[in-house]
Amino acid sequence: MRCITLTVDAIIPYGNGIVLVKRKNEPFKGSYALPGGIVEYGESVERAVIRETKEETGLDVVVEKLVGVYSDPDRDPRGHFVSICFLTRVVGGELKAGSDAREVKIFKLNELPELAFDHSKMIEDAGVMIRGILSEV
Repeated sequence: MRCITLTVDAIIPYGNGIVLVKRKNEPFKGSYALPGGIVEYGESVERAVIRETKEETGLDVVVEKLVGVYSDPDRDPRGHFVSICFLTRVVGGELKAGSDAREVKIFKLNELPELAFDHSKMIEDAGVMIRGILSEV
């Protein structure tokens, strides 16, 4: 029996841009992506996005808003991965790469690199929300 894997991704407005990580592992090794990962058994998606963000970026975040659910069966070459994307807010920590991230970097919205998976779509879907937060800074 084949199973669907549940994942989470975080959009993190920070400074004058958003936080992206350079992937250390396949798929898309060496590409930039939103911080995120697989939800562990018994873990809520909100707790998972907070944990994954801390592990990959060193930042402590809180969930602000649901951006969307991304369920295209072909969005990940490893199989059927469904991702829940959240807009988050930084409440502490120090920006530094960790776990699955080779590096962590802030990008302005108009200077984003090509992104792994369907992360460009997630950022596009959250565009108005992100611009509203960044204009407040």
